[in-house]
Amino acid sequence: VTVLGNSGTLVKTGYTFAGWNTLANGTGTNYASAETFAMGGSGVTLYAKWTTNSSGGSTGGGGGGATPTTPKPQNPGKGVDILVNGKVETAATTETKTVDNKVITNVTIDANKVDEKLKTEGRNSVITIPVSGNSDVVIGTLNGQTVKNMETKESVLEVKTENVIYTLPASEINIDEVSDNLGNNLTLSDINVNVTISESPNSTIKIVEDKIKSGEFTVVAKPVDFTINCTYGGKTVEVSKFNGYIERSIAIPEGIDPSKITTGVIVESNGVVRHVPTKVTKVNEKYYAVINSLTNSSYTVVWHPIEFTDVSNHWSKEAVNDMASRMIAVGTSETKYEPNRDITRGEFAAFMANALGLGENNKTSKFKDVETTEWYYNGVQIASEYGIISGYEDGTFRPDNKITREEAMAIIARSMNYTKLEANSSKTALNGYKDASKVSDYAKDSVAKCIVSGVVTGRKADVLAPKANITRAEAAAIIQKLLKSSDLI
Repeated sequence: VTVLGNSGTLVKTGYTFAGWNTLANGTGTNYASAETFAMGGSGVTLYAKWTTNSSGGSTGGGGGGATPTTPKPQNPGKGVDILVNGKVETAATTETKTVDNKVITNVTIDANKVDEKLKTEGRNSVITIPVSGNSDVVIGTLNGQTVKNMETKESVLEVKTENVIYTLPASEINIDEVSDNLGNNLTLSDINVNVTISESPNSTIKIVEDKIKSGEFTVVAKPVDFTINCTYGGKTVEVSKFNGYIERSIAIPEGIDPSKITTGVIVESNGVVRHVPTKVTKVNEKYYAVINSLTNSSYTVVWHPIEFTDVSNHWSKEAVNDMASRMIAVGTSETKYEPNRDITRGEFAAFMANALGLGENNKTSKFKDVETTEWYYNGVQIASEYGIISGYEDGTFRPDNKITREEAMAIIARSMNYTKLEANSSKTALNGYKDASKVSDYAKDSVAKCIVSGVVTGRKADVLAPKANITRAEAAAIIQKLLKSSDLI
């Protein structure tokens, strides 16, 4: 559907027409003239949005033009409201400008006011920068010292637009490392930290459009870019990789059935589209795709259903089809999965890399027996880079060998360090199994963690079978359990 402009010549005294919104109060999805969107099976009503002819900001649609109760309209250069632990504080300034036909809104935190609030609010505070209106680019700016103070207090920064929420623990910026990269003996307060949410560039949109045309998947939401840039004296350091998962929430457009959402994906500049752990949740009558990733990039949400014919009557049907639809598990053909076949080390490493949403590997092969032509090559390399898998002393990985249960549990346990799934690694957890003595020394802690967390169970009530192989069906079920237990899907 193509959105028209003010074709009905609507008029509201003292205001200028400013596009459309799917909700009367202006908190839904914004659409400008000539934009397109995909409708579901029901009608969609668009409400007029208005901008005051004085210095006020945009308001909601529907002839009433209701003004949001929190926070204040963002007037250029004027004090604006942010939220500290949900409480409104006038502790920022805003500037909105248009560059290359893009509306850019920059909200700059008042360092002194926020630092005082951090002292009184204590640990684990949440600083929210809410931005309303039709901006193409939203930037939240803090200085490095405020970021450091937030890190010390284990605080979280949240940049929130009408359709996107970016939740960032301050510690993940690693401001000390940023400072070292920018120069020697810098004063942290002189570093500007810019957290940006923006519409993806045309090159990314073209990649997504090409994937749609080829029938690879259906796109549910527009691609969105997330970036963090730290600047000082004309030099910029980008923060794009994190030690833990960073959460982004993208609103599901009205009219889209939330059950018809498979996963969130990263869209790489080289055309690769890959899974990142995603779940759908409902907040204040609005559905969001909550995406967790270890990097910054361009993200969108897709519908990508897959059903293999050879699992239609298999116990693993739900797990296998779910993992394949999420671009985690890979079939042996377009229609077959071979659930009962033992999985290889190469396959399992690739599945785990896909499951965790690990990025593209740009380094030379670490293992002499993993060929660049193999489909699992990148998965093995990136999983090794993250320390999730390891090879043998002779420099091989032996990707075609079948993986044992204890080997798989060692990989799962290392992955839990990233997913933050807590589990007691006490070896006493193995006491109830009559074959516990068969677990290799290197794997005992890992096996215990997997058993305690419930991600892996014994082959029988009292049998671990650590040296037995794992089937492709079991691999899909275990990986799904890991992601669910970690609250990532």
